[in-house]
Amino acid sequence: MLPHGLLTEILESSRSIHRSGSMSPTALITLAKHLEARTVQHSVETGTGASTLIFSHLSKSHTVFALDSDESITMVLRNPSLNREATTFVDGPTQKTLPVHSFRWPLQAVLIDGPHAYPFPDLEYFYLYPHIEKDGLLVIDDIHIPSIQNLFRIVSDDDMFRLVEVCGKTAFLRRTDAPLFDPWNDGWWLQRFNKRTLWRYCWQEKLKSAVPKSLRPVLRRQADRLRLWLRG
Repeated sequence: MLPHGLLTEILESSRSIHRSGSMSPTALITLAKHLEARTVQHSVETGTGASTLIFSHLSKSHTVFALDSDESITMVLRNPSLNREATTFVDGPTQKTLPVHSFRWPLQAVLIDGPHAYPFPDLEYFYLYPHIEKDGLLVIDDIHIPSIQNLFRIVSDDDMFRLVEVCGKTAFLRRTDAPLFDPWNDGWWLQRFNKRTLWRYCWQEKLKSAVPKSLRPVLRRQADRLRLWLRG
C-alpha cells in the first residue's frame, strides 16, 4: 500500500514531472489500485513520469526504459516521492534498449507509454509481452492516438489478454492463462483479430471458392459471352 498522503503528493506534482504530459489523475489512481491488488515483484515501464513514482512504491523492482532528452528521467529523479532503491533507469531510445535487454524474471506489471509513432509501440509490446506472467497487468497509455489505438485493439482482442477497464486514455488489461503466442514464428490466422479478413480486398476469391467446381466452366463461358456482348 502507498504510504498515507503519498498518492496525493504524487498527483499534485504529476503535471510538472513530464513536460509532454502525464497520465490523468484518475488513471494514476486506477494504476495504484491495480498494483495494490497484486504482489508485484518485478515491473517494467516505457516512458517515465508520475506513474514511475507509484511503481517505485508498489513494485519490489521496477525498471524504467526512457529517453532523457527532455529531462524526463532527471525530473523524476529529483522528485522526493521517488523510491530510488526499487527503481532502475535504462536511458536511451526503447527501440535500441529493449531488444538487447535481458529479462531475468517474469513481470507482474507492464506499462507501455514510450514513443508513440508507429511502429514503436508495437515494438515495445513485442519485447515485453512474452515476460508478462499469468494475471499480470498490462497498461497501455494514450490509446486516443491512432497508432496506439491500433495496438490496443489487437491486444484487447487477443486470447492472452482480457480488458479490465479503460480509464480515460489509459487501458488496463489482465494476462490470461492462454498459451504464449510464439514471438519467433508466424500464425496470424490463429489470432482472433485476424479471423475476419477484409472483404473489400478478397471478395472475388471468396465468391469463387463458394461456387462448386462443376459450375465454374459454365459461369466462365457465360462471363466470356457477356464480355463479347459488351464489346459490341
